[in-house]
Amino acid sequence: MTMWNLKRFKLLLAVLMLTVPVLTHTADADVMYNTFTRDGFGRLVWGTQPAYAPAKIIGHDLYVSDEQNPEVMQPSPLRNPQDVYIDNKDEIYVADSGNNRIVHFHKNGSFKRYITPEDSPLNNPHSVFVTEDGNIYVADTGNKRVIVMDPDGKLLQEFGKPDSEFMPKDLVFDPIKVIVDKRGYIYIATLGGYYGAIQLDPEGNFSKFYGANKAPFSAIDAVKRALYTRDMYANELNKVPPAINNMTIDDNGFIYTVTSGKDVTSEQIKKLNFEGQNLLAKSSDLSSVNNSYGEFTPQNLRRQPEAVPSIADAAVDSEGNFTVIDKTFNNVSQYDANGELLFFWGGQSANGITQLGLIKSPVSIDMNSQQELFILDNQENVLQQFRLSEFGALVYHANGLTMAGKYEESEQYWSEVLKLNAFYTPALSGLAKAAYKKGDYNQAAVYYRQAGNEIGYSESFWQIRLQWMQKNFAVFATGLLVLIFGSMVVRRLWSRLLSKRSGSKAVSPRSRAEAWLQHVRHVFYLLKHPIDGFTALRFEGKGSYIGAFIILLGAYAAISLSKLYTSFSFNKILIQQVNIYMIFLQFVIFVLAWVICNYLISAIYRGEGRFRDVFIGCAYALVPLIIVGIPLALISNVLTLSEAPLYYYIRNAMLVWIGFLFFWKVQSLHNYSVGETLVNILLTIFAIAVMAVLAFILVGLTNEIRVFLYELYQEVMLR
Repeated sequence: MTMWNLKRFKLLLAVLMLTVPVLTHTADADVMYNTFTRDGFGRLVWGTQPAYAPAKIIGHDLYVSDEQNPEVMQPSPLRNPQDVYIDNKDEIYVADSGNNRIVHFHKNGSFKRYITPEDSPLNNPHSVFVTEDGNIYVADTGNKRVIVMDPDGKLLQEFGKPDSEFMPKDLVFDPIKVIVDKRGYIYIATLGGYYGAIQLDPEGNFSKFYGANKAPFSAIDAVKRALYTRDMYANELNKVPPAINNMTIDDNGFIYTVTSGKDVTSEQIKKLNFEGQNLLAKSSDLSSVNNSYGEFTPQNLRRQPEAVPSIADAAVDSEGNFTVIDKTFNNVSQYDANGELLFFWGGQSANGITQLGLIKSPVSIDMNSQQELFILDNQENVLQQFRLSEFGALVYHANGLTMAGKYEESEQYWSEVLKLNAFYTPALSGLAKAAYKKGDYNQAAVYYRQAGNEIGYSESFWQIRLQWMQKNFAVFATGLLVLIFGSMVVRRLWSRLLSKRSGSKAVSPRSRAEAWLQHVRHVFYLLKHPIDGFTALRFEGKGSYIGAFIILLGAYAAISLSKLYTSFSFNKILIQQVNIYMIFLQFVIFVLAWVICNYLISAIYRGEGRFRDVFIGCAYALVPLIIVGIPLALISNVLTLSEAPLYYYIRNAMLVWIGFLFFWKVQSLHNYSVGETLVNILLTIFAIAVMAVLAFILVGLTNEIRVFLYELYQEVMLR
């Protein structure tokens, strides 16, 4: 190579190196929406690489022959389409409801044919389903029937409202969705059908209702049930279970039902087996952030403050990952087979134009064998196709290996994902499972903690603890015996020392510090004899402000230490999120609110306790936080979730103990009976609530006054 050619080659290489980032940036700029995910603590992760990129718009260039002049083709776009279905050949079917037809596209999105039975026209069809042998099922809503056509579109069979004694008389048969399983059983969702989906056998006979939802039930409903008569409660129309809005079926025969509505906040998506049992574990998995589906961002809520996601449809791939579309915020959310979020995306579409990648009114979604998404928009009357990006394909491949139990094989792919996005929680979970599989439990615990998975962290720590015990059991057992024997010796020596001091006739005068220490030591007597101990605070002067402040400081320290040092297995929180100053402020507000309100209520309600007694007694009642809370926080670091019942029993016992101490404090200091004590406590809680409301109003008014004065100042200065 000559010197001139070498220079030209170097120049070309430099140009290519400068061009690649520009091209990459341009490709990213073509995506009109942002992609998000959430970490294991529920926090929104911004700036995630796009998982899907828009590919094309389908269905905007449809034509039909002019009835007056068959040789002339006139536009016939989709009109109010309601459903899209991808068959096993990746060919596309759209229920074109407004045009009363089924539109069939090739797998590349080009038009193939219109399908409608000649002798029995469709009327507002809402759903289409194609079996493996090519038979076409249509939910013909306007004609209140479900029809079956052969692959050529010839009508084979139709089903109306089943004639069965088990069919409710009030059920209106308006089919809006139809699917068929591999056995030939037909499942029909009807408009407003709160009984569940209608299941027909292969011959079309009624079998049962399938996958019915539960009626919402709240604490107010429990009160109504207790107070209302049976007829009054029966008239509560909102107790009707929400209806199934949509359905889909995966390759393994599991049926996914979609339920939406303002009152539906959980189990919007259910994965049902043939018995109708929900197999999605998200609602019971402790590692999950929530038990609902359909994601949104703060920007979505700013535009629609009181809105909730309204899921329109779901699509499932061959590995069980499912994608849902939300009509409220127009977001697309993807979850793995366990219901854990992978990513979600969406964006605000401009009015008056169709933008590739932005959906205005999603009504249906499906996925082909290449994991390409097809989303139907019934406002723009088009079908949009989305293809996996390199990042999305990498995540899907890694997640597929993890879901198949091939943790070690998935490690390299998850590592690549983590290099692209250091906050991607599924990658952290995948690496944690790989490390656990290899026996690297320390690294697994680190990854599980970063992923916010307390169950995995606990299991990893259990293995770490087991290995430590196996290596150090002799040292641990010997140290425990020495500790027990040493404590016995110290107790005997201490008792002898006390007996000698008590036998001495010389008694030195106590200093003020010793008096304060004596007040603090009164705590141990009070814990053994609470009623006598609180009475001594009132009538024998056993307590002091200094002693109370020392105890309150210890209680605040106990709360802070429990937040900071309780094991991650029992305290799923980031240390960076713990604000000891805010904890101090909340603690001070609680103590002052209780003391002030309880003193004022007791002054009105024949109480005998002074403000001093109420304040000191409140401090002494919080002592269990110190003597139980701090050791429990430290001990939790050697426990796993297997010992969770023990941990929660001790913690709840501590809270009950504090509750009893507050009860005995009020009873003893104010000389109340049991009934009067209960009334005083309830009135105190009510007074605290009123004080909180007044404080909230005062803060709001203060802010309004500040704004008014500032605007007045600007007005004066400008003039």
